[in-house]
Amino acid sequence: MKPCLAAFATALLLTAAPAQAQGFAGLGTTAEDFSVPERGRELTFPQDHGAHPDFRIEWWYLTATLTGDDGQDYGAQWTLFRSALQPGEAAGFASPQVWMGHAGLTTADSHFAVETFGRGGTGQAGVTPDPFSAFIDDWHMTSRAGPDSDPYDRLHIHATGHDFSYDLTAQAQGPLVLHGDQGYSVKSQGGQASYYYSQPFYDITGTLHLPDGPVSVSGHGWLDREWSSQPLADDQAGWDWFSLGFDDGHRMMGFQLRGAQVFTSGTWIAPDGTATPLPPDALEFTPLGSARVAGRDVPVRWRIDWPEGGVSITTEPLNPHAWMDLSVSYWEGPLRFSGSHTGRGYLEMTGY
Repeated sequence: MKPCLAAFATALLLTAAPAQAQGFAGLGTTAEDFSVPERGRELTFPQDHGAHPDFRIEWWYLTATLTGDDGQDYGAQWTLFRSALQPGEAAGFASPQVWMGHAGLTTADSHFAVETFGRGGTGQAGVTPDPFSAFIDDWHMTSRAGPDSDPYDRLHIHATGHDFSYDLTAQAQGPLVLHGDQGYSVKSQGGQASYYYSQPFYDITGTLHLPDGPVSVSGHGWLDREWSSQPLADDQAGWDWFSLGFDDGHRMMGFQLRGAQVFTSGTWIAPDGTATPLPPDALEFTPLGSARVAGRDVPVRWRIDWPEGGVSITTEPLNPHAWMDLSVSYWEGPLRFSGSHTGRGYLEMTGY
């Protein structure tokens, strides 16, 4: 589900001190005056590529598994989060919309992470659906698609930190994919849900700027889009989320939410983009090995089983210490997998 929902706690802390005690910024509490997802609502594009200010939380989240001209593996992350203090939009600092950007870059030996914040209504950060542009400060994810194409078909992505930056071009090789019931993605036994779709078919090219110099890279990318107002149950404390690109052309999104009961879900994606939603409990996630990261034990090596689909794979992280040491911390990094299938992907873990 590509959430990094915990990151919204930071955004709410900018102006709402009570959120500090809620851990995940009240994402399991009532939706109050905010809109909530409704089953059967048809997603429309390019309008839904833009912001939904009547919902509490939203993100534009791209990850890329890359190989450099030096033969080394890399991973890149670009994320823009929107969090609403109340529904709606207004001009200037009267805007209730808070924006936050996260960028990460992973090598086998190092992990770089940086964040930035902005307030809606000031022009510092925001999203326009057509022409599509998501931006905060000088970071951007901007459409370079043709006039008759979906704006996500071709994107330019830029972010910069104190000791790294990257410029990447993403070219879609397949269609958008709707998760769950035509984009209505359930997250708990109690029925909490979000709107959720992806563009999982990017070919990526570009340049990483590292302390040792620039590296030309190519590989594959995955963009997740999600918005909601109450996506978690009140007992759910964290999650493990995987986006997987199989060498045979298939893709799979899968996650588990950890609470009093573990809730799992996923989507099996054919090379032509045909999506098969996987019911709760179809996927099995088994931690196989942990690393000591930032003073805690984090399960960085996993087995993922989908018995009905004949999938049984073991994941290996590029860098076990890919910790996003930001205002709200979490693990996010690239991986390779083997077993019944081989390929590359990305893993996000929170709540450890």
